[in-house]
Amino acid sequence: MSTGSVVHPQDFRVDETWLVFQLNDVPIRTVQHGDFDCLVLMDAASCYIVAQAMIEATADEPSLLECKQLLKEGRAQSGRLPQTLIIPDELRADIVVREAARLRIQVVRMPEARLTILTREARDGFRRHVQGG
Repeated sequence: MSTGSVVHPQDFRVDETWLVFQLNDVPIRTVQHGDFDCLVLMDAASCYIVAQAMIEATADEPSLLECKQLLKEGRAQSGRLPQTLIIPDELRADIVVREAARLRIQVVRMPEARLTILTREARDGFRRHVQGG
């Protein structure tokens, strides 16, 4: 992975590096339970979403339980955990970082602008189909 440039799927191998990011631009509104953000784990090589979690929009970051469930779902979907987890600098994720370290997953932080090629299609699809944009 080069430093400073935009990353591409071909920079990775399947199941070795996952990316965690917020899929939605604006909170997802529900009548009964309030507003939520959709956090996803995506394989960086295939751009396949291996796990997702709905996090209360008012939360500073995902809870330890939400982090554990997200990684557990990703492992179940993929058959293994990644060697590396990329987290955008802009995402509050101290608990995710600690849980990844506990599982011996290397964490790489980088500006979200470097990840746009990986995240654009998923975000655009979500915006069209869920948020009506």
